[in-house]
Amino acid sequence: MIADRPVLRSVRSVIVQVDDLEKAKTFYSAALGRTPYFDQPFYAGYDVDGQELGLHPDVSKVKAGAGGAIAYWKVDDIAQSWEFLLSLGASEIEAPHDVGGDIKTAIIADPFGNLIGLIQIVS
Repeated sequence: MIADRPVLRSVRSVIVQVDDLEKAKTFYSAALGRTPYFDQPFYAGYDVDGQELGLHPDVSKVKAGAGGAIAYWKVDDIAQSWEFLLSLGASEIEAPHDVGGDIKTAIIADPFGNLIGLIQIVS
């Protein structure tokens, strides 16, 4: 491990873009054998053995379908990680922002166009 720079720690969440949240909840609830622990019109989240599968109905930046799932990597400082990854050649998709509950997220694209989510849980 390289010291003194931001690192991606572990995959914390995989968020799937969906254009029909109710239909997606029906499918994933059956597939996972559980209901969402967080269920709002703007997001549904499932706890799957300590990891999160999220269903996100906002398809304005990331479309549903192939390529519509983003793994969110846990980071210690989202602003620092954001700037560091941009300095490595990543591109901005969705700047760091607060999504409620002491959670901040962001999305970048690596130099090849793959989307990478960042998540910081402030506690």
